[in-house]
Amino acid sequence: MEKKFRAKILNLALPIAAQQFMLAVVSACDAFMLGGLNQNSLSAVSLASQITFVFNLILTALTIGENMFVAQYYGKKDFEGLRTSAGLVLRYVLLVSVFFLFATLFVPRNLMQLFTNDTTLIDYGIRYLKLIGFSYVFSGILQVLQGILKNCGYVGKCTMVSAIVVCSNIILNAIFIYGYLGTPRMEIAGAALATVIANGIGLVITICILYPKKELWIGIADIGNKKVSMTKKFWKHVYPVLLNELVWGGGFTMYSVILGHLGSDAVAANSIANITKNMLICVCTGFGYGGSIILGNLLGEGNLSEARKSGNLLCKIAVVSGCLTGGMILLLTPVILHFASLTDTANGYLKYMLFMSSYYVIGKSINSMTIGGIFPAGGDTEFGLKCDAVTMWCFAVPLGFIAAFVLKLPVLLVYFVLNLDELVKLPAVYKHYRKYNWLKNLTEKGE
Repeated sequence: MEKKFRAKILNLALPIAAQQFMLAVVSACDAFMLGGLNQNSLSAVSLASQITFVFNLILTALTIGENMFVAQYYGKKDFEGLRTSAGLVLRYVLLVSVFFLFATLFVPRNLMQLFTNDTTLIDYGIRYLKLIGFSYVFSGILQVLQGILKNCGYVGKCTMVSAIVVCSNIILNAIFIYGYLGTPRMEIAGAALATVIANGIGLVITICILYPKKELWIGIADIGNKKVSMTKKFWKHVYPVLLNELVWGGGFTMYSVILGHLGSDAVAANSIANITKNMLICVCTGFGYGGSIILGNLLGEGNLSEARKSGNLLCKIAVVSGCLTGGMILLLTPVILHFASLTDTANGYLKYMLFMSSYYVIGKSINSMTIGGIFPAGGDTEFGLKCDAVTMWCFAVPLGFIAAFVLKLPVLLVYFVLNLDELVKLPAVYKHYRKYNWLKNLTEKGE
């Protein structure tokens, strides 16, 4: 049983990890190409991308809700319930995407002023925001449709689409940023335009894959279906996830606000450190996502005992993958420092930020597997909200503000404080996991 499970989780997790890695590669290429222009371009996009980060938080919450129900309905082979729940998610995603598009088009300066008072960075960021908003509509629909494919056994096709999106984005980045092939040199705006076009390409290909599978395809009727029982059940489990993402993401965004007021060197170093973490932690994310799908299928089938055994094995995998990821960051640190186009001060910050990231990712791996994967698979979503509310807003953010603006501690000590949140929550996460509140079948009537 254990060998069979390991093979299944690898078949799911590795393609998802590859997909996450390729998406992180795009951010790395953006940083490399924009850093080649000047450090201000890199810092401005890092701050402007916080708007994309907030959008992705809401999108993540909605797609986690989609995964909860689609995985279990697919395990039960209830395709009507599958389409209805996915259609409900798509309706909300469209509303959120259009809202963020309008915000980036009409109030980009106000958005940038939330993160920095540097007028140069604000002006650079506005040029990026006025284009990147269009990608939100494409990427929102894309994530919902790919969520259906992943939960229904088509992970490989999603990885293929991501590879095409990433390759398109990198090639278009070079063309538009530097003005190759006779195009105008757009610099920072070119990075945004490349993202828009690449996401549009990915959406078209995904529609072509999903449309022939009639039992999975979301029609207009599914998007407009306002079935009260489904809506109530959906929001019962998803509103804590949405609040959790906003609480966690709002806290994480405050980290950027704090560092954004400590100078361009701190912003640039933090940007490279975050890109490195995101690229390497994708394996942990892949296991969390894959584990959630497997547990959702088992719970939808009503096989609670196997789900419990699988959850225990997934936790062990999370610890191992977190340790391996941390070791990889340490090994790559000299290479990253060599190729980072930063000032001497920023490079000095980056060296120690990467060291702190190496142990941070161990806690992140465990919490991604439990709070982001195992617990939501069975609809256990309120714990994550409570946990992040306490660790982010009662611990990390207040201490970060005090360290930066009251005690005026050095940048690296502020960064150390801001990277404690994933570690301090581990005891509470372990205690909650052992209660097994996540062993629930969400497809049963009266659940």
